[in-house]
Amino acid sequence: MHDPQPRPHIANHYLQASIRGAERQGFKREALLNSAGVPAGLLGEPEKLITEEQFTRLIKTVWRATRDEFMGLSTSRCKNGTFALMTDYCLGSATLGAVLRKSARFFTVACDNIDIGLGETNHHKLVFFRLSLENTSRDPDHMLQEFLLLMWQRFACWLVDQQIPFATTHFNYSPPPHVAEYPAMFPAELKFNEALCGFHLHEKYLQLPIVRSEAELAVFLRESPAYILHRPDHDDSLRNRVRTLVGQQSLKDQPSLDEIAQRLHMTPRSIGRKLQEEGTSLRKIKTSLRREYAIKLMSTENLSVADVSERVGFSETASFCRAFKRWTGKSPSQWTG
Repeated sequence: MHDPQPRPHIANHYLQASIRGAERQGFKREALLNSAGVPAGLLGEPEKLITEEQFTRLIKTVWRATRDEFMGLSTSRCKNGTFALMTDYCLGSATLGAVLRKSARFFTVACDNIDIGLGETNHHKLVFFRLSLENTSRDPDHMLQEFLLLMWQRFACWLVDQQIPFATTHFNYSPPPHVAEYPAMFPAELKFNEALCGFHLHEKYLQLPIVRSEAELAVFLRESPAYILHRPDHDDSLRNRVRTLVGQQSLKDQPSLDEIAQRLHMTPRSIGRKLQEEGTSLRKIKTSLRREYAIKLMSTENLSVADVSERVGFSETASFCRAFKRWTGKSPSQWTG
């Protein structure tokens, strides 16, 4: 996760935004920055970027100073260790959907000033995980609101060891002055001035099995918030863009080449040609998504082969079994992961 030669790429905006709540409680900015090993002079140089390591150390410093995982940016405190306790409570769950539901119940009880919960599936087979601060008066920079969304999205991806293509991320405020940072943080369609903050994902991802162990969770928490703040390398290839669009939808009703072309503002012919240049095709992308999803679901103990076949988009179990053996060299009954 750590770059041996960290490259500054995070906006200077986050230095002030991170310490605002602690300053309100009487802590001095210079002391906070010095404790985190961040040159205090950077505050006066807004054009200077900061590294993930500097940002991580600063968040940890603020957590220790305020004894508050909400960094003094909420009308109510969230005691240090709350998130860790929630992860311990949820880790025994079988699927991502179970984790999201249990985490929502936990934080509803443990912390005030947060509206959190998993909604119902809509007609596009998308579910909305709402995650909003109810009173934002102490979070003028949207720092805490952004952090909460990042925390749940990236923790979800980490639990299933997969980059989930979230369909949309919603914000209940107008685009902020630092909105240029958002695409790198939230690689999904961004919607502002919405009723609630939260994010949409396809219901199929709720069935993904949890693959992390207690030992891995201990490392995740010890390094926190490093993983949450880490920005994955950006892949702007057409293959990845098409894969993301296809991954946002049902495996039973995958988009056609014409539909993808319309979304990407390209012609079907140019998409086909460019994908070929990248060594792939729409058919190969769809097949790889089915294969990866099937292999993940085969690790879920409460699903039968027929269940997996249906969820992966096959109308007949026998056809799925043949395809699975072609993909992996083993039949579903022989598969052990």
